[in-house]
Amino acid sequence: MSVNFEISFAPSARPTTGLAVVLMAADSDRAAGVEQVDPAGIIGKAARIAGYSAKLLKTLDIVAPEGSPVERILVVGAGKAGAATPHDWLKLGGVAASRIRKAETAAIFLDAPGAEVSPKNAADFALGMLMRAYSFDTYKTKKGDDEDKADKAVKVVIVTSGAAEADVLFGDSEAVAAGVNLARDLVNEPPNVLGPVEFAAKAQELAKLGVSVEILTERDMRTLGMGALLGVAQGSVRPPRIAIMQWNGGQPGEAPIAFIGKGVVFDTGGISIKPSAGMEDMKGDMGGAAAVIGLMHTLAARGAKANVVGVLGLVENMPDGNAQRPGDIVTSMSGQTIEIINTDAEGRLVLGDAIWYTNDRFKPRFMVNLATLTGAIVVALGSQHAGLFSNDDTLAERLTAAGLATNERLWRMPLGKDYDKLIDSKFADMKNSGGRQAGSITAAQFIKRFVKDTPWAHLDIAATALGSPLDEINQSWGSGFGVRLLNELVRAHYES
Repeated sequence: MSVNFEISFAPSARPTTGLAVVLMAADSDRAAGVEQVDPAGIIGKAARIAGYSAKLLKTLDIVAPEGSPVERILVVGAGKAGAATPHDWLKLGGVAASRIRKAETAAIFLDAPGAEVSPKNAADFALGMLMRAYSFDTYKTKKGDDEDKADKAVKVVIVTSGAAEADVLFGDSEAVAAGVNLARDLVNEPPNVLGPVEFAAKAQELAKLGVSVEILTERDMRTLGMGALLGVAQGSVRPPRIAIMQWNGGQPGEAPIAFIGKGVVFDTGGISIKPSAGMEDMKGDMGGAAAVIGLMHTLAARGAKANVVGVLGLVENMPDGNAQRPGDIVTSMSGQTIEIINTDAEGRLVLGDAIWYTNDRFKPRFMVNLATLTGAIVVALGSQHAGLFSNDDTLAERLTAAGLATNERLWRMPLGKDYDKLIDSKFADMKNSGGRQAGSITAAQFIKRFVKDTPWAHLDIAATALGSPLDEINQSWGSGFGVRLLNELVRAHYES
């Protein structure tokens, strides 16, 4: 059963039934909303009996509280007063959402006595609720105790003194949640359902938000000379696509900013086939493209004042009799030739042509590409950071700052001539793999050869876009990583 929270804001409320959620600071003996839902002081009594100290994210559930107009009170610990970070507010909303799923209505009181919450904190709390509410159960025919229940809506009113401003800010929060959840949906979809053509159709649906969408077919790509991307696709019966999404919310004629996503809808490794254990996870090898389409949805839904291009390279990497072989040499759209050393190093081939096309056609101010590119970045950084590679210090610093602001964290990795020469080929201009050592770096060096002098960053999100640790705001295998990060980058620096 999925839950849809219908969230509104109010400066005051006096609930007469249902659930009340109240925040409580660790260094206070009074919770928010006590006058409205706890005239008998039951919260303080229950906290003392349970030894509850209101540490951040800790909860206390009080059922049938004596003297209260509501049937249940959920106390959520806010930690020390005033110490919660923006990401903490997201997590607080996520914790609340996880505990009120079976309620019909809920009133959430955020302002503790003498400690009013900012409208931004309130909007972040609501965003955390929306992100935690996500679940992907499309293909489950039985859903446990709730198998006979349809998806339900829970009416939620968030009570805070800055309700009017929080409601305005929440409009952007809803756009962010929708973009993140779109990216999650795409990563979670089974590969027999979501091929390149179907993914491109998802991009076309953004037209209803005012996004201009264009789809390049295999024939178009052959005309453009995209031999690198087509080499990856030739082993699959499913034809490749490139989806081009344009959002023109900035000044007319202003050069756009560009985001490019690797969209390998399933990656067997091709002739250099992967081990069978865990191969089912390769349905998520389009996490970069999912993040880009989710970002474009968010930007359009909130009416971002920027000109933005999103480009998706969509292919399937399969090992049939027509698949490319190790030893093949292909010619990219740039004219550079590539010796195929490993057909499982396919994402960089897709990105090379997609990035060259984007740069050549749109002349963007900068480009950022996202890709679940290498296992090497997982070894280097685990699942706590995505890898950041860039030829521009300003862009790298802004991306890093956006990652810290959203807790979608990045760690900058090196580039340099010594690494670049590892992908020189005896038979072509370059080879698509430099071997095991510095694998994530040589992959980035490969992509860099298609960038020219345009400011550029490559985000290797192999460990953060799928299968990352579950937390208070994400219980999904596909995390939607990158949508909030890049939305913050645009919001903070590139809107007119």
